[in-house]
Amino acid sequence: MTHTVLATDGYKFSMAAAGWPLRTETFHYAHRRGGPHYLPLDVGAYVRQLLPQAPASAAERAFLAGCGYDLGGGVWAALQGRVHVDALPAGTWFFDREPVFSITGPSALVSWLEPHVLRLHYRIQLATVALLSPDRLPAVLARLTCAEQRDIALETLEQVGVAPPAHIPVDPAAYQAEVRTRVDRLVALVEDPARVFEVGMRAASCTAQHRLALLACKAAGVTLTSNADLAHELGLRAVGTMGHEHVQRYGSDEAAFRAMRERLPGSSSFLLDTYDTVRSGLPTAFQLVAEEPGRRDTVRFDSGDKDAQYTVALRLAARFDIAPRLILEDGFDHALTAHFEDRRRAAGLPPEDQLYGYGGHIVSSRQDPLTRDRVAAVYKLSQTGRTPTMKFGDAPGAGKESIPGRPLLCRRLADHPTRPAGVVIQEGEAVPEGFALLTGVAGPPPAAAALTPARARALAGHRRPLYSPATEALVSQLTAARAAHLDALQPGAT
Repeated sequence: MTHTVLATDGYKFSMAAAGWPLRTETFHYAHRRGGPHYLPLDVGAYVRQLLPQAPASAAERAFLAGCGYDLGGGVWAALQGRVHVDALPAGTWFFDREPVFSITGPSALVSWLEPHVLRLHYRIQLATVALLSPDRLPAVLARLTCAEQRDIALETLEQVGVAPPAHIPVDPAAYQAEVRTRVDRLVALVEDPARVFEVGMRAASCTAQHRLALLACKAAGVTLTSNADLAHELGLRAVGTMGHEHVQRYGSDEAAFRAMRERLPGSSSFLLDTYDTVRSGLPTAFQLVAEEPGRRDTVRFDSGDKDAQYTVALRLAARFDIAPRLILEDGFDHALTAHFEDRRRAAGLPPEDQLYGYGGHIVSSRQDPLTRDRVAAVYKLSQTGRTPTMKFGDAPGAGKESIPGRPLLCRRLADHPTRPAGVVIQEGEAVPEGFALLTGVAGPPPAAAALTPARARALAGHRRPLYSPATEALVSQLTAARAAHLDALQPGAT
């Protein structure tokens, strides 16, 4: 498995250019739902083979520059750096919201890894099905998208010692036709393929599957994708501006938005929901758009109540007397697109000023139940430099909050009738009595903390693991800082 420097989402390059590419940062991986889950492989070894294999070539640099990513030496140096992985051992059962592994290293590099490590969800889900419900394997593997996905499935089943079905069908033509049908419907709905861009790199099980999807997109006239490497290969354009990590690094929407606008040429797209969409993201974004309307910056919707957010956006556009340019993402399908096209027409917005990004809706095979959305796999920034950070969203307590700091997982040694089986501690914190450390343990999980499939199933169901005193203190500190920041915003800003 070899990767070029281009093999990531385009917005990773814009965030690296507008951030601190050589700063040491930590990201952690978790599943928000669907547990229990089984980790079938050595994550450290897996991550090491994902890293870029060589510096960017002149042709690759020229391609990125042509897409608006004319990067400095700090980014290139970071992408050739090293990382440290703290992971649960292969063969560990884990539960919803437990940190499975963390990766620490230069900011641009640990961020670059995100779409690749998120693809682990497929291996984890398949291993879990194989151990908990092996009778489901023929249905789960009834039609795979490509030979690479089949190879991943066979490797995973071998790792968990479960025999594969006698026949695993692979039908790339059927998958590609399925994607083409969906994209054709979207293009017909919005009436211009330039209004559609594809952001499904992390929704695919592998690169070969994503290539098939992008070939279908290209045939339908869609030429914008977040996958920089396949954009380069297929003659498409790589796109992307900002993710939650960028806003977390700066600690406020305004600082993050200004950094992106002031450090990169061209228009920016302001992501709204890292701290609070309506109280902070939207008013801050429209304030910046109004300062320099000629830049044609856009406002990007993500999670939360998009109808309510859309109403606020129209109100703010009228208040600032500007024409809004909107990007709608996160869970969009044909029906949701049709709904917001109706809203656009009712508001009198030109079609070219409302764009749509589609990930899983385009890329996920309808024959494959093991999607990323099923388990809500996430890879979140938890510490930037020496500063812990969290992603919040609009409704604290709704399950969107990430874990701050440099988290490690411990497993309870004896079952408890009402308490979760895991506790999240911080690096350097003592292991609580009655628990065993799982993260970073060499070899298989400690015998006293190992779970059988039946016990793992019985212990699943808690919303999140326990937090140690140090972890709780970080969460409380960051939650209070968020609340103070929101309270200090101008009353009635929306």
